[in-house]
Formats: sequence, C-alpha cells, structure tokens
Amino acid sequence: MRSEVATLPGSRERPNEDWAAAALPASGDGGTLVLLDGVTPPRGDDGCVHTVPWFTARLGGALTELSASRADLTLSEILSLAIRRTAELHADSCDLSHVRTPQATVVLARWDTEAVDHLVLSDSVLLLQAPDGSARAVRDDRLDRIPREVLRSHEATDRLRNREGGFFTAAADPSVAERAVTGTTPLAEVRALAALTDGASRWVELFGAGDWTECARVLAKEGPSGLLQRVRALETADAVAGGARRRKTHDDATGVYVAF
Repeated sequence: MRSEVATLPGSRERPNEDWAAAALPASGDGGTLVLLDGVTPPRGDDGCVHTVPWFTARLGGALTELSASRADLTLSEILSLAIRRTAELHADSCDLSHVRTPQATVVLARWDTEAVDHLVLSDSVLLLQAPDGSARAVRDDRLDRIPREVLRSHEATDRLRNREGGFFTAAADPSVAERAVTGTTPLAEVRALAALTDGASRWVELFGAGDWTECARVLAKEGPSGLLQRVRALETADAVAGGARRRKTHDDATGVYVAF
C-alpha cells in the first residue's frame, strides 16, 4: 500500500488552514484518510479567540483517532462525535453560535479488507479510482448550486451557511454530520483513493486541464505534490494573463493519495 500527503499554502503571509492525514495500521488490514479545508472568515470575524488552523488541527486529530479506533461507529457518527469533542474544547471561551465560528469542509474515508466507506461535506473532493483506471468523483454539490454572484456577498453567504437551501460545513453543531454525502464501495472496485481540497481540485474544476480520470493518473504517476505543482503553474500563467478565472491567485492546496 502506498500513501502520500502534500500541501502548499496559498500565501506566505497567512498560515495554511488545510489539514490532512492518512493512518495505515501496520497489519495492513485497513486504514483511514482525513482531509479538512478550513473556512477563512472575512476580516477574522468569527466570534472565536482561536485560529482556523487551531480548529482544523483539533477536528482533524479527533477524526483520525476515531475513524481508526471506532469501527463500531459509522463515518457520520464519527464526524458528529469529533465536532462535539472539538466544540467542547472552546465552548467556554468562544461564541460557537456565531455563523462564522471556525469551520471546515470534510473528506473522510475508511477501509478494511472488504469495503471502502466515505463521507464528504462541502466542496472538497474524494476520488475513487477503479481497477480499469477510471475515476469517480464523490462531491457535495450544494455550494455549486448557489449562484456565484450571491457568494460574492459575505452577508448573503452567511444567510446560506449551515442552513437548508444553502450549504453545510463542519463547525460546532454535531447534527451537520447527517447532511454529509456518504456511501460504501467494495474494496475490489477501488484501486486508489484521493482527497483534494478545492485549491488542489482547481486542476479539473477551474482550469479544465483534464477530467477526474486524468487527474487520478497524474496522482498515480506524480503523487499529490506533482498535482499541486501543476496547479500552481496554471495559476501563475492565469495571473500573467489577467487572472480572470479566480478571486485569488493561490489558495491553500492539499491532496492525500492512497493506492491499494
């Protein structure tokens, strides 16, 4: 089994708010993958005395420990428990009811000798590559359904955040775990897994450099670090051309790749 994790910050002036891990027991009988993309609040206004990296590190750590040790829980139950644990760490010092309280997208996968379970919440992506090399993207597309012009307004986005008709992220409410996209795939149908934050999935979703199957091939050959370097090259070229394709030149970009 092969596993690789790579990440690049979007800016040298700001800390990387992504978080990722792959846990592979020495027995080789299973494992787990966790990927978070922290949500940057406008002007740092989130009612919390902690940073987004503080939040993603604690939520990511809880998800990794629980998904590796609690086979009796579903991934939705694990996400719910991890959110509750993390919220308890700063409930006394922070306003967790604030609409912008620290939050993150989530990709979670767990496998054993029979199957791969997955969970996706918000706009990070999980790729499942089949033995024939084709790849299927598991996505939570609720954010995509919202017109881009609406999301340009912080106030309008706040009215849609973690609400019906809008989109959901992992914040302080454990019940959001019920909103995640979940599923199970027989292990025999999976050659490799990859999780990508939206800064990494730009290769497909923003720049159209290839489809998901081609993305999986790049990951198999070059690893997530190779994909991230490709994304950075496209972003730089786009900036030289006027930067019309995105709001910011670079975003935090993280990828996790596991091949069976």
